[in-house]
Amino acid sequence: MDRKKALKQQYKEAPIDGGVYQVKNTINQKIMVVSTMNFKTINGLKFMLNTNSYMPNKLLQQEWNEYGMDAFTIDILERLDKEDRPVFTVKDELNKLEEKWLEKLQPYGDKGYNKHHKSTL
Repeated sequence: MDRKKALKQQYKEAPIDGGVYQVKNTINQKIMVVSTMNFKTINGLKFMLNTNSYMPNKLLQQEWNEYGMDAFTIDILERLDKEDRPVFTVKDELNKLEEKWLEKLQPYGDKGYNKHHKSTL
């Protein structure tokens, strides 16, 4: 049980290298805004797109296949700052950051690959 406690503490203290990034098609200027807890997942995204196996967004995959990897850029928009406060949850803060960038960039329809979120009201 002590090992489990130690691992949990280690996880809490580990630095977070996450935030929000965009995938941009430099041919038609469409973008996709994505949040992640770890920017290393971008390598996985590239791998899936390069192997034609990115199922979460078929339009992005289709255009990646059509235009090729060199037609796209991936840029970090904002890094998540881990704050020392008891109520801080990474998932909630990432959702807020993503919503901020979705609102700002409006990557929907002809402008992007994101789908509108359903209102939670």
